[in-house]
Amino acid sequence: MNHFAYVFERFPSFTQTFCAREVLELQRQGARPLLFSIHDVAHEEVQHFPESLRAQVQVLPQDKELVKVVNRLKDERKLPQSVVLTLRDWGEWPDKQRIYEAAYIGYKMQEAGVRHAHAHFAGLAARTCWWLRQFYQHSYSFTGHANDMFVDAGLPLTLGHLVKDAATVITVSDYTAGWLRDRFPNYKGKIHRVYNGIDLASIRQPTAGQPKHDPPIIFSVGRLIEKKGFDDLIRACAHLRSAEVPFQCHIAGEGPLFEDLRMFIQSFGLQKQVHLLGPLPQQDILAWLGAANIFALPCVTEKDGGKDNLPTVLMEAMAAGLPCVSTTLAGVPEMVAHEQTGLLCEERHAKEFAHLLERLLRDPQLAESYGQAGLQRAQRLFAKEITAQHLLTLLVQSGDIPPDAALQARVPGLTAAYQKQTIPKLQRWIHRFRHRKQKQAIRP
Repeated sequence: MNHFAYVFERFPSFTQTFCAREVLELQRQGARPLLFSIHDVAHEEVQHFPESLRAQVQVLPQDKELVKVVNRLKDERKLPQSVVLTLRDWGEWPDKQRIYEAAYIGYKMQEAGVRHAHAHFAGLAARTCWWLRQFYQHSYSFTGHANDMFVDAGLPLTLGHLVKDAATVITVSDYTAGWLRDRFPNYKGKIHRVYNGIDLASIRQPTAGQPKHDPPIIFSVGRLIEKKGFDDLIRACAHLRSAEVPFQCHIAGEGPLFEDLRMFIQSFGLQKQVHLLGPLPQQDILAWLGAANIFALPCVTEKDGGKDNLPTVLMEAMAAGLPCVSTTLAGVPEMVAHEQTGLLCEERHAKEFAHLLERLLRDPQLAESYGQAGLQRAQRLFAKEITAQHLLTLLVQSGDIPPDAALQARVPGLTAAYQKQTIPKLQRWIHRFRHRKQKQAIRP
């Protein structure tokens, strides 16, 4: 028996390791989700997950092949009438592919007896889940992260549509939970914060007092895109060199700004101090976290309003016992407590960022005390065992997910969460009854 479905745009992907970590932990706790990936990621060379996980994923037929499969199911009268009518009347409106995806996934969910779908990001997969609800009356939920909410996608199916019709809305920081509640006050009761979980057991914590690398290492990792602020980190490194502070800075990751950042490093003459490592497998990233003295991530707001929210790499750095230097952007202060687990400054203040780095580089004891405090904070707030249980409880409480006795026995509080479903369940029955009489195509 499967309990619910995950619908991912791409899964499992090395750029979204927190998704694979969440799924694996839920499985360890007894949940059995169906896994769908809209796009095929078999071409990705870097993998941060067991091969057995990939084998569980149902990858949708791609592009025109998906259209053929859905049309065949339609001809065989295996799809709801609402799908047939919507495909007929939709024309060339944008986002039509979501309709085909929902038709296919809903059919597979019906075969498995599953009635709830969860998506990560308020993007493509969440919109597919919205159509699942229209066509099959399945409940759905999604986890909103950052730019998927902050930046308007310009589609007829808006973030407001997604929030309104979701059984529950998860987001990964108190900052974004408050942002969503302010923007959608009529639905604030179903908006919840669940932090991304990290695997503390896989991250090696240094022994207190252990000597570090000389010269000390500043480490950072992330997609080489504007919101990570790596250009500010390079500027800060130029200030450190001018202050004659010994250091090495290593930045791991790939992205469209690789060449721009490489030339930026050259323009400052920092080739001996700042190094772009390219994409690294998870074990190498963990090794760098173990070798580093400081983790730095000067997050910024992009020109179009996009920004980071709660970068998982900061959690992992804290779990490795590293002091973190970052900016006061979005949910970052929920992780990095200023003057407790690290240091923060306002975004786009490279010189001030350099002063914070210099302070920790010149005071190893202070850096170590911040690192140990960060480890304790990570253990208390971000352990995957805690966050996955929190998520599962919210999904069962709000979605159409009847947990079997075995799952209820393994996850404390799940029975009480399921008993709270009375009102949402009645609302879903009414929704299904109305849809049985539906005779027209659906528009958002």
